[in-house]
Amino acid sequence: MLTWGIGLSTNAQTKTLTIYSGRGEKLIAPLIERAKKDLKLDIQVRYGDTSELAIALVEEGKNSRADLFFAQDAGALGTLERLKRTLPISSNLLNQVDSRYRSPQGQWLGISGRARVINYNTKLVKQNELPNTVWQLTQPKWRGKVAWAPTNGSFQSFVTAMRVLEGEPKTLQWLRAMKANGVKDYRNNTAIVEALGRGEAHLGLVNNYYLPNLKKTNPNLPVAAHYTSKDPGSMINIAGVAILNSTDQKADVEKLIGYLLNSSSQTYFAQQTNEYPLVKGVAAPANQVPLNKLNPASVNLTNLNDLPGTLELLQQAGVL
Repeated sequence: MLTWGIGLSTNAQTKTLTIYSGRGEKLIAPLIERAKKDLKLDIQVRYGDTSELAIALVEEGKNSRADLFFAQDAGALGTLERLKRTLPISSNLLNQVDSRYRSPQGQWLGISGRARVINYNTKLVKQNELPNTVWQLTQPKWRGKVAWAPTNGSFQSFVTAMRVLEGEPKTLQWLRAMKANGVKDYRNNTAIVEALGRGEAHLGLVNNYYLPNLKKTNPNLPVAAHYTSKDPGSMINIAGVAILNSTDQKADVEKLIGYLLNSSSQTYFAQQTNEYPLVKGVAAPANQVPLNKLNPASVNLTNLNDLPGTLELLQQAGVL
C-alpha cells in the first residue's frame, strides 16, 4: 500500500523534492521532518513497499515526479541502476561510506546497515536447539513454527543473495520446502516479531533492528536474536538511496543525502531505529552485536540487482 506524507507545497514558486521511500514512515519521518527545517527544503514522501516502488519508478521512467529513491535494500537500488534510472552521486558523498556498501559505479549509496537474523521465542526454543543455517529450517522439527514476510523488500534481497550464492535450483528447492513445511506468512518484520512474542511462531526471519525497536515499549517481550554464520541468512544489507534521472534538483537531492550521512542523522539511525551507522566515528546501536563482529556470507551487494528475477522465483515457488 502506498501512502503520502511529510509536507505538501502551497507555493507554486517553491519546488518540491519528492522521495519515494520503501523505508517505513514511522522509522524515517522524524528525520525527514528535521531535514526539511534544517535544509529549508519542501519535501514530499511517497511511502510504500520497496519492490512495489521500484517497479513503479521503472514504469514511470523519466516522467516520474520522484527525485530520490530511499530503498529498504540494495537489490532494488541495483535494479534501478541496471535499468538506467539513476544518476551518479558525487564522490564527496560516496567516499564517506565503505566501498562494500555502495555502488562501484557510484549510482547508489548505503545510508544505514542491517543484518539478517533469526529471532526466536525464548520460552519455546532453547539456545542449543537453534538452527545453524537457514537450510535447517526445512526440517520436520520446525514444521509450522517458522515465520517470514515474502512481500518484504529485505526478505526479497535475502532470497536474491541465496540465488547469487547457491544458484536458482537450490533456492527454488528451499522456498518450496519451506512452504511444504508450513512456514507462516506475515506482512512485515514487525508483525513477525510481535507474533513470536505471542507464541504464534517459534522462529522468524527478520532484520536485526526490529526486536530492539519493539523492546523499547515491551522490554519483557520473550524474543531474542540468533545469528547464523556464513550462510544467506546472515547477510549484511543496507538501506540506501539513489538519485533518479527524472530529477531536475540534483543539487538539493545531494544536500539531503549529505544530511542523511552527517553524524546527527547517523546517530539517529543507531539510537532511534537500531540500525548500523555506515559513517566512521558514529557509535553502533547499543546491546547489539557490532557490525565488525558478525560473520556474514560474502555477497557483493551490487549483485543483488535482479529483483524481477527474485519476484518471478517467489511466484514460481508459490510463496507470492
